[in-house]
Amino acid sequence: MNSPPPHKVCIYGAGAIGSWLGAGLAQAGSDVSMVARGATLEALRQHGLRLQAGDQPVRATPVQASSHPAELGVQDLVVIAVKAPAMADVARHIAPLIGPATTVLTAMNGVPWWFLQGFGGTLAGTRLQSVDPDGSIAQAIAASQVIGCVVHASCSMQAPGLVKHHFGNKLIVGEPSGVQSDRVKELSARLTRAGFEAVLSEQIQKDIWYKLWGNMTVNPISALTGATTDKIMDDDLVRGFISGAMLEARDIGNHIGLPIDQQPEDRHAVTRKLGAFKSSMLQDVEAGKPVELDALVGAVRELGQLTGTPTPLIDALLGLARLQARERGLYPRVSGA
Repeated sequence: MNSPPPHKVCIYGAGAIGSWLGAGLAQAGSDVSMVARGATLEALRQHGLRLQAGDQPVRATPVQASSHPAELGVQDLVVIAVKAPAMADVARHIAPLIGPATTVLTAMNGVPWWFLQGFGGTLAGTRLQSVDPDGSIAQAIAASQVIGCVVHASCSMQAPGLVKHHFGNKLIVGEPSGVQSDRVKELSARLTRAGFEAVLSEQIQKDIWYKLWGNMTVNPISALTGATTDKIMDDDLVRGFISGAMLEARDIGNHIGLPIDQQPEDRHAVTRKLGAFKSSMLQDVEAGKPVELDALVGAVRELGQLTGTPTPLIDALLGLARLQARERGLYPRVSGA
């Protein structure tokens, strides 16, 4: 009897999280390919996808890599692990990877373009201008094929094609509709077999919103100031500003069915445990890369406008961070805000 063909997985975004996910799935037997460019593409072709878990030796796994998705063909699973500013480009090129039965897993920070699909009460189905201004992402990737993922892990790229996993191993996955479908159960089981702590969510938007509740403030403030998270938390005035913005976001969550039963100080305690940590947005600013302001802050402001929730502190934070990013050439698009 012939054995079934290997599960085909394409990682779109060969950064730290995408590479970590790809390495785990490849080592568990999936046929993994990666969309990559430049030095990363050459490194993947020459050395394979290399993973270092903590202080363990580097482990390399052969993968197919290309800068042209058409060369990789239709996949069973496409993992999108790019920063939000890259999504418009992904939308233009992803079509060859997606067939009628393909599942698209979004492992990204912030509010995704599909956030109000299958959820949101009176806002259900609303397209958020801040993350998909012309609708091109939603048109390229059908919401019916999307499964959301919240990543709780710390990884970094040590060199092109070489990712180091520092801590955290949790992946929360869920259908935008909240349905416990066969495909999301199968995906969770596959991720578990690959060594990840996969958790099925009853409402993936709630998990996205809770993670965002902390990231939406600390990220842009670190980018503005250059300060690590410990210094941000130690400044009473800055921490007070953060708490006020978080309360605004909590009010928005209450309006759209995503209540948070914690106080900002509860979340600050979690942030403090990170120690002297550089946020991803600060790392992007230092590297001269586009920043994720729209998905992390702009979308929250837009949801405030849609629900009639005042957001003066979030507005101020977005305006300041956006101005800094524009001056550095890291926020080329003018949003509708």
